[in-house]
Amino acid sequence: MQAQIPAFLKAILPEGTVIHSNIAYASDTLKKHTLDLYLPPHRDKALPVLIWIHGGGWTAGNQYNDMDYMAGTLKAIFEQGYAVASINYRYSTTAIFPAQIQDCNQAAEFLYTNSGKYTLDKDKLAVIGFSAGGYLASLIATSNNNTIEAFYYNKITPRFKIRAAIDFFGPTDFIARIGSMMLDEGNRKSTSTLLLGAQPVDRPDLAKFASATTYVDKADPPFLIFHGDKDVTVPITLSKLLDSYLQLANVHSEFVIVKDAPHGGKLFGSEEIKSKILVFLNTYLK
Repeated sequence: MQAQIPAFLKAILPEGTVIHSNIAYASDTLKKHTLDLYLPPHRDKALPVLIWIHGGGWTAGNQYNDMDYMAGTLKAIFEQGYAVASINYRYSTTAIFPAQIQDCNQAAEFLYTNSGKYTLDKDKLAVIGFSAGGYLASLIATSNNNTIEAFYYNKITPRFKIRAAIDFFGPTDFIARIGSMMLDEGNRKSTSTLLLGAQPVDRPDLAKFASATTYVDKADPPFLIFHGDKDVTVPITLSKLLDSYLQLANVHSEFVIVKDAPHGGKLFGSEEIKSKILVFLNTYLK
């Protein structure tokens, strides 16, 4: 199974890293209901866990997405002694919302339930996501302390708690995103429309229900948010809006504007961003 791991990822794994590939987290055989778990060497105590949620417009990508341009940061995370669980989730072309957040919640609950088996600290779970994955990371974090039955498989509220969230350029508010789109664009297959099963402007109720900003309250975990000022895919205002909601709720939030950065890419793998992530994780997860 490890032969499937990309060469760039193999190159950054510390010697002695234990890899569990394609773990089924939902008790079925769906490929999109699997995760990869990376356990750093020298596991003399239960490990804090960073859940990695890939991007791809909810229609593409897999558990290795976004790792290439974040390789230096990911290497440092391994070296700091964090376990990383990179999860798959169903595409919107297979199942519309809320299937994706149900999958994320199931994956996190699996890690919580099986923490003893994999030497994980079930009380130290954090999420990191990119684009569509940034949205899901934000949503799982803000809704974690709410009882939203539709977000959970079989309406079973999970036991895990998200302790920290890192969002890279996620479209966290579908109502606000409407303002960045042409009303008469005639595109019935935008990523938001495919996810929700309807155009947000036609179903603002559904758009609000699916937005991470809807669930912000004072009990939310701390956030670290990154967005490029040259992003033409997801408006930077959406990240600022999430940050503002968190600040108003007195939740710790740091919003970092990445100069000249588009939607993803090597500028997000800088030493400055790596340092901010490590400080954030070491502050709230260790």
